[in-house]
Amino acid sequence: MERQRLDKWLWHARVVKARTSAAALVEAGHVRINGAREKAPGHAVKAGDVLTIGLDRTVRILKVIGFAPRRGDASAARGLYVDLQDRPE
Repeated sequence: MERQRLDKWLWHARVVKARTSAAALVEAGHVRINGAREKAPGHAVKAGDVLTIGLDRTVRILKVIGFAPRRGDASAARGLYVDLQDRPE
């Protein structure tokens, strides 16, 4: 798998609890792909894309490194991305 729908990837990566919540997050304009605001939940993300996600009280910056055919547990979800805010300074 080379690409995946943005809302589906957010759900598989456990950024949100439900796929409909992922779609609503994207449609509200709270997700950027490589710095560009995206409002289409069906937009395809590919490995190497950097997602900036504005959540309730925080902003997460994630680099897509993989895809999953279905939603797994939390440890499997962490294998789908690199959290760019976890870098030591």
